[in-house]
Amino acid sequence: MNHSFECPQCGNPRGMLDDCRQCGSEQLPIAHSDTVVLNLKFDSPSAEEALDRLTTALRRAFELGIKAIILIHGYGASGEGGKIKWAVHDALENNYFSDRVDEYYFGEKTPFGSDAYHALLRRRAGLKAHLKYFKDGNAGMTILLLGSQSRNT
Repeated sequence: MNHSFECPQCGNPRGMLDDCRQCGSEQLPIAHSDTVVLNLKFDSPSAEEALDRLTTALRRAFELGIKAIILIHGYGASGEGGKIKWAVHDALENNYFSDRVDEYYFGEKTPFGSDAYHALLRRRAGLKAHLKYFKDGNAGMTILLLGSQSRNT
């Protein structure tokens, strides 16, 4: 299986956030995993647009029972971090997503073998396959562990 979601009506692969391109279904997609990868930097949005996408994705992830998001925000060409990365970091550190995100791990602070890496694996062993991208720490990614499914929306 090469896709994470499928349309409940026609069975075709589809994204987490969009309607089905094949049949136009607006029903929630069927998730094949409780961990998804979300590329916030795809098609070069502004930092504000990227945060809006993340907000929408967190709402949808809650509806679908997703437990973890591997967030790709990029590092930026400046060598000091890009606007999307800093906007995401700032939002997380200031509890902007605290109603949905229980824990977050910045890639640069989660290199292979570190205490943070092992704590993350203890919390969500299923993330091991995704953590191969964190060998030396990956400043362009952040892992979000989502909140309890019993919370009110």
